[in-house]
Amino acid sequence: MCLGDFFYMKLELVIISGLFVLMSTIMISPTFADQTSQVIAENDDFKLLKTTIPMYIPSDNTLPWGAVYGQIKDHVDGYPVIIQIYKNGDPVHFAQTDVSDDGSYEYKFRIRSVDGDKVINVFEGDYDVKIFQTVKTYSSFSI
Repeated sequence: MCLGDFFYMKLELVIISGLFVLMSTIMISPTFADQTSQVIAENDDFKLLKTTIPMYIPSDNTLPWGAVYGQIKDHVDGYPVIIQIYKNGDPVHFAQTDVSDDGSYEYKFRIRSVDGDKVINVFEGDYDVKIFQTVKTYSSFSI
């Protein structure tokens, strides 16, 4: 075995190992296949995007709060994020929250309430969360 053959075997091993690590990362990473986004309205200055994501709150949940949060690239100042939560197509909870200068937003809501010995699960089961965001529209032009 010559030095060149050893180098190529080592190179093949590094490439195969790299592909294995890449594939493992892709397979383990969370995916948002159930997330759908669409443009609801658009004009020359901005567009309104609607994103729908599933939410599941287990019946044995012990946490009192839930949250919807995210980051908007190119958000329009002065336009809040609208959050609508539905269960089986019926509206359950609507809210709006402001967008920070960096494009981040967060809305916390009560999913469990405790009053003395009485525990009330405000949210339990499967829900659809619709998030409405207003983003800038950029037109491309040439001189």
